[in-house]
Amino acid sequence: MNRTKRLWKSLWPFLAAVAFLLLLLQLSHLRTPIIMPSVADVFDRLGRAFTSEKFWNDVGKSLYRLGIGFPIAVFLGGLLGLLAGLSREFAVFLRGLIRIMQSIPPITWLPFLLILYGFGDLPIIVVVVIASFFPMALSVMNGTEGVSRTHLEVARVLGAHKGQLLRKVYLPETLPSFITGAQVSFGNAWRSLIAGEMVGGAMVGLGFSIRFSGDVADMEAVIMYIVVIGAIATFLDHFVLEQLKRRLLRWRYIGGEEQ
Repeated sequence: MNRTKRLWKSLWPFLAAVAFLLLLLQLSHLRTPIIMPSVADVFDRLGRAFTSEKFWNDVGKSLYRLGIGFPIAVFLGGLLGLLAGLSREFAVFLRGLIRIMQSIPPITWLPFLLILYGFGDLPIIVVVVIASFFPMALSVMNGTEGVSRTHLEVARVLGAHKGQLLRKVYLPETLPSFITGAQVSFGNAWRSLIAGEMVGGAMVGLGFSIRFSGDVADMEAVIMYIVVIGAIATFLDHFVLEQLKRRLLRWRYIGGEEQ
């Protein structure tokens, strides 16, 4: 199968989903035209937004907060998840902590963080870290439990210490879990970022702008920002993280590409 056909095969379900959502929007407009904008109105508003400095400030600020909080969570979650493979006691502690903390929606930490740090980027970034840390740590920790006992015993017989076990055995074998955890964590991070900007006193960002648009009953802008938020998340997840996964785990996809 040539490259064009493979690309089309991977893209058409996504394009069909987009078309379905646009169709729902257009049907909603036909049913309640006073409230719901048409697809053409939304994309016309989007075209005008592209020329607006405020729009790009919103996008840039949201990506800035995500770009700080998400990598911190991925690093800490991955590191602690790996360390859990070296210590049974630490694994039990970390799993218990995750069970407790995951039951608390990350956005509920925002009032506490606002009192502690005041308004600004820091409370929202911390919420992003909290939201994305626990699924990352849990995924990697589950991956460490699947590490081959035979490989560990062979490494120990050859004299490997804990640091070498971490680098030479745990890290390579938990790489798929690390990447999967990063993808799951990204979804949590993005949703918590937008929610934090909506309720966290931010004066710039995609979450703030969609909330403000709703406050003034600007339905075109609300739908436009929903489209933008979904498009950015889809691009980062499917065209950045997914492609990174395919490069790092290329051996998993070779058979499928040859079909």
